[in-house]
Amino acid sequence: MKNGPLSGLKILEFVGIGPGPLAAMILSDLGADVLRIDRVVAGNLGVPRPVAFDFGGRGRPSLALDLKRPESIDLVLDLVGRSDGLIEGFRPGVMERLGLGPDVCLKAKPDLAYGRLTGWGQTGPMAPLAGHDLNYIALTGALDMIGRSDSGPVPPLNIIGDYAGGSLLMVIGILAAIHSARQTGRGQVIDSAIVDGVALMMTPLLGMMASGSFNRGRGRNILDSGAPHYDTYICSDGLYLAVAPIEEKFRVLLLEGLGLDPATFPDVTDPANWAKARPILAARIATRPRDEWAAIFAESDACVAPVLSAEESRSHPHLVERGVYVKVGEHLQPAPAPRFSATPCDVPTPTVARGSSAEALTGWGVSLGQVETLRRAGALL
Repeated sequence: MKNGPLSGLKILEFVGIGPGPLAAMILSDLGADVLRIDRVVAGNLGVPRPVAFDFGGRGRPSLALDLKRPESIDLVLDLVGRSDGLIEGFRPGVMERLGLGPDVCLKAKPDLAYGRLTGWGQTGPMAPLAGHDLNYIALTGALDMIGRSDSGPVPPLNIIGDYAGGSLLMVIGILAAIHSARQTGRGQVIDSAIVDGVALMMTPLLGMMASGSFNRGRGRNILDSGAPHYDTYICSDGLYLAVAPIEEKFRVLLLEGLGLDPATFPDVTDPANWAKARPILAARIATRPRDEWAAIFAESDACVAPVLSAEESRSHPHLVERGVYVKVGEHLQPAPAPRFSATPCDVPTPTVARGSSAEALTGWGVSLGQVETLRRAGALL
């Protein structure tokens, strides 16, 4: 049994792309026993890469099944009966056509948490359509707010939609449903739509917009590169420095560290002064290399940080001391998070090849004889 606060939970993961695997990875990192159900013919899912670099698949065994065979469906339903939760990320109706829809699975395990993770949700006119992160954040208004005033909307990687609105909300949802099942004995379906999750996380910003404090248009507000004291600046070596002293007491420390006089610097609490303040900050920051500025502000509350590359971040002293990255197999990867004082998590194991873990079924109560029977029938890779 794995260590971690979720030790003892059993979760089935029907492998898709993006947000589903990351949600399952987080549950596995925190100690849940997650079994990946891969398809025998997986096709080209997402961005192709060698197994060793599919970091989101870490920490759990893979079982490749031909879900068109009745023997495979029987096996899955047997596993469902031994599970606390299930995660699937297919379009609405796919699991039903396989014979593994919520009604069937909840009959096999009445207290099952059945998680359905999609972009558009299980209902609504767009529910059956394909989409990706950029589409979901576009429809919810998040994308329109990201970018500078002189640019169109800027794709912010796929962190906001797929992973924050999708993966994290799925983790919350399935744990909430498992908690409810333990209280009531009743399972349920979690309809976790990325559009729902992104809209939810925009709640504070929408409140700011309603108050009139965040409605100047893209790239013209306090948090979107509009404010000179919440932005990035190029240094003399072509690298960047991030400054974010929203509060006045922190801005004073920024100005003092830069060698500027707070008494004569434009009052940035008034947006009318932003255009005056920006070139002053830009000119001063451009006089030194990034790491020299980083050293000056290293022990300051000025809310200044060097903009590091992903490679550089792995050797930053703060992240090294905290163990933010750990060696998983041959590669440094983010460590499980958050951290727990009484139930610390194991270091994850590397991602395994699709279908390489049939023997893991024995940990779920399936005998080796049954495994061999399934292999001979062609149901199991």
